[in-house]
Amino acid sequence: MFRRRHPYLFFLLVFSAILASTSLGLSILFTFGGRGGEFDFGEKVGVIEIEGLIADAADTVEAIKRFRQDEAVKAIVLRIDSPGGGVGPSQEIYREVVKTVAAKKVVASMGAVAASGGYYVAAAADGIMANPGTITGSIGVIINFANVEQLLQKIGLVPYVIKSGAYKDIGSPVRAMTDDERRMLQTFVNTVHRQFIAAVAESREMAADRVASLADGRIFSGQQAESLGLVDRLGNLEDAIEWAGRLGGIEGKISAVYAREKKMPFLRYLTDASLQMVLERVFNPSLYGGYLYHPSGGAISPQGRSD
Repeated sequence: MFRRRHPYLFFLLVFSAILASTSLGLSILFTFGGRGGEFDFGEKVGVIEIEGLIADAADTVEAIKRFRQDEAVKAIVLRIDSPGGGVGPSQEIYREVVKTVAAKKVVASMGAVAASGGYYVAAAADGIMANPGTITGSIGVIINFANVEQLLQKIGLVPYVIKSGAYKDIGSPVRAMTDDERRMLQTFVNTVHRQFIAAVAESREMAADRVASLADGRIFSGQQAESLGLVDRLGNLEDAIEWAGRLGGIEGKISAVYAREKKMPFLRYLTDASLQMVLERVFNPSLYGGYLYHPSGGAISPQGRSD
C-alpha cells in the first residue's frame, strides 16, 4: 500500500528546487555580464580599490596577494581615492606592491584624491596615472595633539595621571608639552618623513634631494605632478586598465576583474572573477571568508599619519 503524497510538502520541495536553480542561473548570468567580469578563460587585469582613510591594510594586502597568485590576472591596477591615513598601514600596502611588481605589472590609477599615504602606496607601482585635476602629493608626516588644560581649570576639573615612565603620557591633552617631549616627537616625525622620501625616491627612481624638495606637505594637481615626475601619465581608470593590460602582455580586448569589498551579496561575490578564483572560492571558502564579513573599523591613533 502506497502512502499518499502530501501536496504541500511536494509543493515546497519543487519551489525550493526552482529557487535554487534560479539563483544559480542568475549567478552565472551576472558572472557573464557583470561589471567587467566576462566569465572566460582569458587573461585579465585585476583592479583593487583603495578608498577613504588608510587605517587597515589587511584587506588590500590580501587582495594584492590573491591577484599576484592568480595566473589569469596578468597585471594589477590600484584605484586610489584616498587622502592618506596611518603610516603603518600605508607602508604595509607599499611593501606588498613592491613584492608584486617583481612578479607582474602594477599601475596606480588616481581618482579625485591620492595624497599623502595614498601617494605612498601609488609610488611603488610600475606606473602612475592621474586625472589632470587629481589632488596628489602632500608628501609629509604630521601628528596632531590638543591641549584642554586651561578649559579644565575654568570648569574646576583636576586631572590625575599615574604613569610608569616619564614619557608614558606624552601628548597628554591635560598638561602642557615639555620641550624635551616636543623634540622627541619632532625626531620621530622626521624619521618617518625620511622613510617616506626614501620610498618615493627609490620607487620613482628620483634623486632623494629632488623628492625632499617636493616633500614639504604641499599638494599638486595631477597635471602638476606629471610635470614634476611624480606621475607618469594623465588619464582615467579605463586608460589605466588599458595601460596595465598592455604592460602585462595582453593582446586584443582587455577585461577587468575587481577585488570586492567585504560584506557583499553572494551573487556579486561571484561576479567579476576569473575561473581559477571562482573554483578556489567554492572549494576553499575559508580562504576567502574575509571577503564576506566586514569588521567594524576603529579610530586612527594619533601616533602618526602620512598626511
